[in-house]
Amino acid sequence: MASHLWLPFTQMAEFDAGERTFVAGAGTTLTDIRGRTVFDAISSVWVTIHGHGHPAIVDAIATQASRLDHATALGASNPVAEELASRLAAVTGLDYAFFASDGASAIEAAMKMSLQYWRHVGEPKRSTFVHLRASYHGDTVAAMSVSDIAVFKREFGAVCFESIVSDDLAMVLARDDVAAVIVEPIVQAAAGMRIVPRTAYAALRSIRPLLIVDEIATGFGRTGTMFAFEQLELAPDLLCVGKGITGGTLALSATLATTRVYDAFLGRTNDLRHFFHGHSYAANPIACAAAIATLDLFVSERTMAHVAELERHLSRALTPLASHPRVREVRRAGLMCGIELLPPPAWDAPVSYGRHVASELYDRGHFTRPIGETIQLVPPLSSKTHELDSFTTELLATISA
Repeated sequence: MASHLWLPFTQMAEFDAGERTFVAGAGTTLTDIRGRTVFDAISSVWVTIHGHGHPAIVDAIATQASRLDHATALGASNPVAEELASRLAAVTGLDYAFFASDGASAIEAAMKMSLQYWRHVGEPKRSTFVHLRASYHGDTVAAMSVSDIAVFKREFGAVCFESIVSDDLAMVLARDDVAAVIVEPIVQAAAGMRIVPRTAYAALRSIRPLLIVDEIATGFGRTGTMFAFEQLELAPDLLCVGKGITGGTLALSATLATTRVYDAFLGRTNDLRHFFHGHSYAANPIACAAAIATLDLFVSERTMAHVAELERHLSRALTPLASHPRVREVRRAGLMCGIELLPPPAWDAPVSYGRHVASELYDRGHFTRPIGETIQLVPPLSSKTHELDSFTTELLATISA
């Protein structure tokens, strides 16, 4: 039967639904339409935290769906969103949460907040955004405009606006037209798990422009702390979170703001100072309930202690790969790993070596997606050490064949 489905980042002329149609998930595994069970080695692109189908999150979703499925957040609130906003403020150190659905939407909100903020405080000239080299912040227009990976934006230059890409942030910050600096902390995931030198963030600890920290990929325990910015001693004015916020079950994101930013939007309704931005499903109660259950599990299951154990184990498990002649580099921060491969001499297959290796890994029981020649290992935080051992062992066997 012909499919009417158009998949993201997928060449549909070559896609075989019989090979990659998942019908079930449980814990750290996915089951495909042929009945094969595979380890979800990329957490379904960095979203699954406590495993697929965790009973506590499933129960929270079902309970909330039976009570209040959705109510608009435009001029109205709901108790679950109120609770989640409070919980996020407590765990991040920021003060207010503005909800959307996906990570790129959180970035767009943060950028628009930045522009409106500077108008409200009397510095409308501050309208320029600064970002790091090799950055990626999403696929919507503003998010693309502060991204620096050509393959994601080269077709869309006509709708992007100019921004400043710089590795020398201290020099750029002297400008009087900068509205905000936006950074991914420690790991640039879409760049192949590129690790940014920590010295690159030093200039951001006390700046005049707003600091937007994009924790959509790195947040909720991925790098060894709840949020990566903690390790860099940064104090974001705006913090974007998503992906793992609901444990990987439902679409939700948040842009968290400090009181300094929030207060600049206060006034009378007719002053038109309120934030002119919103989404139909913002603060969806079911998604918020899933997020609260996810945060509860970090405590009840001592997730971060388990992450520390997995980190220590993974450091040892990756050692044989680091010295393999088919490996250019192993990059890791916490449980975010990229193994960059060196294709064999005169590799002339119709697919990249990375894609070939990922396909072989799938046949060996491990699902991952390559970024160019980089094999990703970003496992659920609930993974077991033997699953990490199996992945690294099978990858070693694949590139040694």
